[in-house]
Amino acid sequence: MSEVAFHFNAPERVAYACRLLRKAYLKGARVLVWIHEAELPTLDTALWTFAQGEFVAHARARDPEPVRRHAPILLTDDPDGVPFEADVLVNLAGSWTDGFTRFGRVIEVVTQDPQDRAGARERWMRYRQQGFEPLRHDLALAPGT
Repeated sequence: MSEVAFHFNAPERVAYACRLLRKAYLKGARVLVWIHEAELPTLDTALWTFAQGEFVAHARARDPEPVRRHAPILLTDDPDGVPFEADVLVNLAGSWTDGFTRFGRVIEVVTQDPQDRAGARERWMRYRQQGFEPLRHDLALAPGT
């Protein structure tokens, strides 16, 4: 059964995602990142440049298959349309996918934006309706976010 965690009050989605993905990368996790197509180039660039002297190895869904296969992190705007074996789904799109159960862990990143929070409440309820008890991580209370 998948573990579902909501990371609430992310001050800035892309910057928080970079830190989260760096941590997952260093732990050796394979991660599928679901993000809106319009935001994908921003995250892609940020993962190459967010910290001086380091980057987080990743690929985009439209990259050649050998690149995708070897990438520890894959960025996509369609989590159900890309064949990528991953342990974790990071949802930056703020939408719902029935395919979440193929991942051992799902992380929903939620900003302080009222619309983003409203969508998160709806997804929280859908997870509960499907028998999952999401975990809550309030980033406003956590040190160093």
